[in-house]
Amino acid sequence: MRHPKATLLAVLVAGTTTMPAWAQHSHGDHAAPQAAGAAPSAPGAEGASAAPLQGMDGDTMPTMDGGEMQGMDGEPIQTMDGASPPTTTMDHGDMQMQGGSAPADARDPHAYSGGYQLGVGKYALGDHRQLHMADEHLFASVLVDRLEWTRGADSNAASYEAQAWFGSTYNKFVIKAEGEAERGKVHDARTELLWGHAVATYWDTQLGFRNDAGYGRPGRNWLAFGVQGLAPYWFEVDATGYVGTEGRTALRLSAEYELLITQRLILQPRLEANLYGKSDPAVGVGSGLSNGTIGIRLRYEISRQFAPYIGVERYQTFGNTADLVRASGGRSGETRFVAGVRLWF
Repeated sequence: MRHPKATLLAVLVAGTTTMPAWAQHSHGDHAAPQAAGAAPSAPGAEGASAAPLQGMDGDTMPTMDGGEMQGMDGEPIQTMDGASPPTTTMDHGDMQMQGGSAPADARDPHAYSGGYQLGVGKYALGDHRQLHMADEHLFASVLVDRLEWTRGADSNAASYEAQAWFGSTYNKFVIKAEGEAERGKVHDARTELLWGHAVATYWDTQLGFRNDAGYGRPGRNWLAFGVQGLAPYWFEVDATGYVGTEGRTALRLSAEYELLITQRLILQPRLEANLYGKSDPAVGVGSGLSNGTIGIRLRYEISRQFAPYIGVERYQTFGNTADLVRASGGRSGETRFVAGVRLWF
């Protein structure tokens, strides 16, 4: 009588050899069905030879490097008869990972246009180009940032500050104007004609000409060069240097910030300073830090283009300029209350 362990081993070997046939039968689209006359291995066929390791299609399973398949202990895997299974190498010659021609059903990248092309066909635009990007158009804008009445201890005047520009995103012609009028006369006016060129996101360089004029004072002309833009944390900054006749130099700095209390109610702090390299007693200006203004305005935007406001500011002269003001009988500084309107076109 045969030993029970030998019988169990024979059954396991028979099940292993018949598994590829079952896989082929359940995947008929990969290989032909098993022949009807093929009989499973009989129990006790321990000495029969086993077929080579096969894949789903019945072919011999190759190794990745073309060598022999190895077991857990590093020894080559062998068949039941002691022979090594035949090995084949993988042919990568016909494999194409990328590139090549597009498939026949690929989407036409120009299909969204309906077959029309710029400058030809039904919608031909003629010899001259008519479609332009947004940064190729010319625009214009006028901003009257301050048009206000000012009331102080020694002042009761109207003030204005405006800026207009015309041009494209990268190059524009800029006009800046600032002044103060009292008793029907403009006592102090600054006008600048500048060419602005964008050098970075939110930043323009400016180069041009400045003229100072006013009732009862001599005029002054300057070459102007500076930068204007939006600094980090949304501070609007304007810094301009000037070179005038007879060795005169000047520097004007201004910054402001808009704090939105609501979408219409806006609080605007503002700071301005003027410095001169040479005293000019004829216009009441001393060398060094000449004067500065710090203030705050609260405006309500009825629309983006029209916003009335009220505020308070402190005007102060310094150094040699303060000495000149006091010598003429004036105050070196004062607090002013303002009310006005901001316009934008």
